[in-house]
Amino acid sequence: MEFRHKSVLLEESIDALQIKPDGIYVDGTLGGGGHSYEICTHLSDKGRLIGIDQDEAAIEAATGRLERFKDRVTIVRSNYCNMKRELGRLGITSVDGVILDLGVSSYQLDEASRGFTYREDAPLDMRMDQRQTLSAKEVVNEYSEMELYHIIRDYGEEKFAKNIAKHIVSARNQKALETTGELIHVIKAAIPAKVRAVGGHPAKRTFQAIRIAVNDEFGHLERALTAAFSCLKPGGRLAIITFHSLEDRMVKQQFAKWCQGCTCPPDFPKCVCGKVPQGKLVNRKPIVADAAELEENRRSRSAKLRVIERSAAIDESNR
Repeated sequence: MEFRHKSVLLEESIDALQIKPDGIYVDGTLGGGGHSYEICTHLSDKGRLIGIDQDEAAIEAATGRLERFKDRVTIVRSNYCNMKRELGRLGITSVDGVILDLGVSSYQLDEASRGFTYREDAPLDMRMDQRQTLSAKEVVNEYSEMELYHIIRDYGEEKFAKNIAKHIVSARNQKALETTGELIHVIKAAIPAKVRAVGGHPAKRTFQAIRIAVNDEFGHLERALTAAFSCLKPGGRLAIITFHSLEDRMVKQQFAKWCQGCTCPPDFPKCVCGKVPQGKLVNRKPIVADAAELEENRRSRSAKLRVIERSAAIDESNR
């Protein structure tokens, strides 16, 4: 299947980066190269783009798409949380901007064999990086009932998490769950019929939760935030597109921390902590898709773009 992914909030994110023609930029979630392609159109021959992705199919697709810019593009297969290390290997100490488009690509969702979709029957997988050993099959069949409950409740915000975890354990005791279809059948049995009859697909939240657990998405995001911000030059910008309320909260809270200055008690006559803001928000409220994009790309409905500009060197104690 051809790797196809329509970039969300494309114009808005490119505008937010305020691209300098001779600058160095990082696309930490390269995917099919949609954002990277637009960045490259704004770069001069002296400009440079570093594209990072852990998915082999994405690397192949982006390499083809960015062929015309190959003299200014370097593509690295890695996780975006390793950004600082990968840049160091390329001899780059700081950059002018970083963009992160979080979540699963359209290709990963649409390619049934990857096991992300709950709309087709396929082997339980959900690995964004096919080199890793942990897959959805191991999580579903080997994690304890309590671990499954916490994953489904916390990452999927599923109110029937306890019953779903119980049903999964009961089903796998009879036979190992090996396909998405088998898992969906178990999930449906754990949710009351009147609830299944309304709203979205009953397996949506559970599949999301297991995917997040398999790929350690929140752990990688936490490390990537620090890595990306620490790589920015003063005046450099970090633009992040989120699709999940929990990851958006992580981004929002970390941005707020970087923008915080003095933390002394209000009754202190003068500042003794010495802390100054390390960044400033470019947009107070997240940027969301307009009506035209919502009509054209339904996956943009939950997208939120937040942007921060670095104003000072990172204070290690204030991360």
